[in-house]
Amino acid sequence: MMLPSETYFGKFEAVFLFYGAMPTGVTVSETGRIFICFPKWGDDVEFTVAEIVHNTLQPYPSLEANVVSPSNITTSFISVQSVVADGKGTLWVLDTGAPNFSEPIKGGAKLVAVDLNLNAIRSVYTFTDDVVLPTTYLNDVRFDFRVGKAGYAYITDSSSRGPGAIIVVDLETGYAWRRLNGANSTSPDLFFLPKVEGRILMNRNKDGFTSPFRLASDGISISPDGKMLYFCPLSSRHLYSISTEILRNRTIPDMNLQYHVKYWGEKGASDGMITDAKGNVYAGDYENNSIRKILPNGIMETVAHDPRILWPDTFSIGPDQYLYFIVNQLHRQSRFHYGNDLREKPYSLIRMKIDEPPAPTF
Repeated sequence: MMLPSETYFGKFEAVFLFYGAMPTGVTVSETGRIFICFPKWGDDVEFTVAEIVHNTLQPYPSLEANVVSPSNITTSFISVQSVVADGKGTLWVLDTGAPNFSEPIKGGAKLVAVDLNLNAIRSVYTFTDDVVLPTTYLNDVRFDFRVGKAGYAYITDSSSRGPGAIIVVDLETGYAWRRLNGANSTSPDLFFLPKVEGRILMNRNKDGFTSPFRLASDGISISPDGKMLYFCPLSSRHLYSISTEILRNRTIPDMNLQYHVKYWGEKGASDGMITDAKGNVYAGDYENNSIRKILPNGIMETVAHDPRILWPDTFSIGPDQYLYFIVNQLHRQSRFHYGNDLREKPYSLIRMKIDEPPAPTF
């Protein structure tokens, strides 16, 4: 006798399968080039940034840029968590400088601009000690080139043991500062108990020690006009937003920013987020193997639900109007299972048609 079972829906296809290190980030440039990053979390990472060329992974922009030595900490990639193509010829590389979630290496945490025409590093933004703290983990970044002389970047600090925050960077001067530092909206929800594949997700060490899985602000996306920034802690089901103008306004004390944060409700627990040109926000729901769409009016709908969506990580929208996302089984890593690695290769890059281009940055 066949019993009724859960309904799965959403049409998607695999673009690339990964049989080596585990990827976290993906971005698709305005010309359709696809870039991937592999943070150093314990897998054998040959290069932390790659481009998919003729169905193979090539170190990007070169192998040399992916090889770290004490002499080139600021000009080479250490452990990259996020790559973002900005739609106008630049690939931005967000380097945590913190392999295995260590304290960031001095001068190693940085935002790097790579010229996609020259395939060469154009500029490097490093951070002062009051911006990148010993606990900081630079997670994801969004851009707006319509403000300031060279635009602004907004970066999430998804620390697991310090304050979460949004780091604002003036790309003209390189000046950066922390906003919503340790605020409720950038902090883990202490009442949140994540359940993935029907089981509670928590840190479970080899020695038997367990602790809650708590990571601060992670997912981030920006409205098509650049005026609204959406963000969410990884350890939370809540969605928040704030005016970017208010974030940039340093005359408003940080402690007063909480009054300017808008709460959108529960969207599910998400890692990555992205916005399309119509202002719809796409977010993963890693507890429910799903992809959500949040309309500008706040209505939320589920656009895909499938057992193969095992931890949807980073999102990107290509010029082909597909939503691209990494599925990497992050919750099956050994640190959640007493040292037993339960991940099954391949990890995947998936895409689904959404019939909308990405939100513009300029």
